[in-house]
Amino acid sequence: MPQALDTRHRDARRDSRRDARRAGRRHDREIIGLALPAFAALVAEPLFLLADSAIVGHLGTAQLAGLGIAGTFIATAVGVFVFLAYATTAAVARRVGAGDLPAAIRQGMDGIWLALILSAVVVAAVVPAAPALVGLSGASGTAAPYAVTYLRISALGIPAMLVVFAATGVLRGLQDTRTPLYVAVGGFAANAGLNTGLVYGAGLGIAGSAWGTVIAQNAMAAVYVAVVVRGARRHGASLRPDTAGIRACARAGGPLLIRTVCLRAILMVATAVAARLGDVSTAAHQIAFTLWLLLGFGLDAIAIAGQAIIGRYLGAGDPDGARAACRRMVQWGIASGVVLGLLLAAARPLVVPLFTSDPAVHDALMPVLLIVALSQPLMGVVAVLDGVLMGAGEGSYLAWSMLLTLAVFTPAAVAVPALGGGLTALWWALTLMMLTRTATLRWRARSGKWLVTGAVRS
Repeated sequence: MPQALDTRHRDARRDSRRDARRAGRRHDREIIGLALPAFAALVAEPLFLLADSAIVGHLGTAQLAGLGIAGTFIATAVGVFVFLAYATTAAVARRVGAGDLPAAIRQGMDGIWLALILSAVVVAAVVPAAPALVGLSGASGTAAPYAVTYLRISALGIPAMLVVFAATGVLRGLQDTRTPLYVAVGGFAANAGLNTGLVYGAGLGIAGSAWGTVIAQNAMAAVYVAVVVRGARRHGASLRPDTAGIRACARAGGPLLIRTVCLRAILMVATAVAARLGDVSTAAHQIAFTLWLLLGFGLDAIAIAGQAIIGRYLGAGDPDGARAACRRMVQWGIASGVVLGLLLAAARPLVVPLFTSDPAVHDALMPVLLIVALSQPLMGVVAVLDGVLMGAGEGSYLAWSMLLTLAVFTPAAVAVPALGGGLTALWWALTLMMLTRTATLRWRARSGKWLVTGAVRS
């Protein structure tokens, strides 16, 4: 009898391991299927500014400086509203998991209407204030007119950009990351072609670059809206603005707005501290920061998959599936971080000369990039758990945790120049920021309090 029991126990353990492997492979296919197109779309987005910079750069230094100043304002004005994508993804995915596609699309339409309302306010503020904003930047007398021109025209594309955020969230919530990829690639191609034609062919200069980008952005928004409207008609969802639904979107997005503002504040503090360390440190910090963001795209793609997958599982009333998916995505985040970190560490001697030929900047940058490489597994955990908790509708917790992170990082960063530290010390402070985020996110994930099921997060 004991031998028979042992045999049954071994068989049960073997079956359990086989089931776990099957579940892992299923999660892997799902993560890859959502994350790869999301990664390609994320990489396509910065190409807009790169194309503009390449085209405008041949007009002259003053025009390029004006583009850089105006582009910073536009990126900030738009970037704080990225919650339109995050909150919409989570809300739509929950309803998809609950099997209510009409309600999912209806939720998405509420997000698009909210985007239009918010963008109207932003455009009304930015267009008349363009000269004052450029003045605050300290732009030179030669660059300022170009910056004002670009800012006023490109501000007209803000409604399209916010609609793209919201509509992207709708499609991600519907487990579709391929359509955003196709739209992003098409938008980049249209932007490059229009800018070249309007800047040089039509002789419009920097204004042509701005108009080309605005036209491309509106074309992208039109494609997204057409896709969402077609889905709404197919499933009988209303297209009219719903006041209660729009308010619900705003309430869900408010905490994520706080989270995003805190994150941007952290990055601004880091840049300000680097500037106090001198021109060499500022240049090295900018290069390291650019590479840090580039590596982040790969990890953010897994986070996007997490938003969609976790929301769907919780909407379907499957907390065990959500927990298992979370665990698998964390493994993906760590593994991806290790690979990216090793690649960066090994490629440092090849990468640095691509950005600078200044020996002083080179010497300052090499140890910083090693810190960036070492921090990649941490970034992988942070990105994944950030996406998981967004997908679970944990906006309030994310807001409070980012406020705490800002409170920890700011004095540490400010102390760097005060204590005679250099750029390496500043990047260790940024690593402390990542450790703080890792601790707060892991605590919430392990608590299980985020496993709230249902079509709507109560």
